[in-house]
Amino acid sequence: MTRSSRTLRIAAVVLALFQCATAPAAPAAPSIKGPAMQLQSSYPVVVTDKLAQSRDFYVRQLGFDVVFEATWFIYLANGAHAIAFMSPDHPSQPPGPERFNGRGLFLTLQVADAAAEFRRLERAGVPIAYPLRDEAWGQRRFGLVDPAGMWVDVVQQIEPAAGYWDRYMPR
Repeated sequence: MTRSSRTLRIAAVVLALFQCATAPAAPAAPSIKGPAMQLQSSYPVVVTDKLAQSRDFYVRQLGFDVVFEATWFIYLANGAHAIAFMSPDHPSQPPGPERFNGRGLFLTLQVADAAAEFRRLERAGVPIAYPLRDEAWGQRRFGLVDPAGMWVDVVQQIEPAAGYWDRYMPR
């Protein structure tokens, strides 16, 4: 792995950690012996009463396809990437997930050309919440807010400003 690609990967992780709202620390998990969990898939489920609006936004504006849709649950995918939306008042909802309030979570969509996506969405009339800009840490990005109130960060990895990450590396 080149230093540049390593730096970009570190930058993406640090940015995600930096931008997420902090939550109370969970108790330490017990150490489990044996094989690791074998995932088949992983995707966020956003609890919202705006199922149709969320579906339409992700399908029409962001290129997702409807994989499964019921009156209370919608599962969307774009290639290997997925997101789901669930109604807050369905009896099958597990205890705990409350209606999403727009805080503490954001979705990053990494693309090859953020400027082209910005122009495409702007021409389509999609409200842009954060204008296209190059960030010193090595991202060209812009932001949207989806119908459920979730921040959608559209990013392209670019070369960081010379020396930017030097001050953030562990000593």
